[in-house]
Amino acid sequence: MGLMLFPGDGDVTSPDVSWSYTGFHMFREWLADAEGFTLAEMNGFGGDRAWSSISTTLTPLLDHPDDDGSLTTTQCAAMLPRLEAITDQLHPEDSDPVLQRRVDDTRKLVTVVKYCLDKGVELLFG
Repeated sequence: MGLMLFPGDGDVTSPDVSWSYTGFHMFREWLADAEGFTLAEMNGFGGDRAWSSISTTLTPLLDHPDDDGSLTTTQCAAMLPRLEAITDQLHPEDSDPVLQRRVDDTRKLVTVVKYCLDKGVELLFG
């Protein structure tokens, strides 16, 4: 059992990205680290640090229930440049398979976010 992020267009052929719950948690930990903070310190993830103390366009993705709800097109548009910048951090000489997996997941998410923006639909969690 896992979760999927997908466009809210009702088309089963639309792109999507999926993880196990553990895999999604590790992905968000990695994104938080890329943004300069530790996810475990945050409210809702075991810590007491308020999300309002964080300045990142990725907050809507990082501070979101795992398998319910959606992100608006406005939130997707704000997150897209940062997600694209994160994918640029993998260089051909990087051989760390974990890093490669995280960047690959980010690239898949970028594809889904772009699709949502092109179609004008929300990004759904399910």
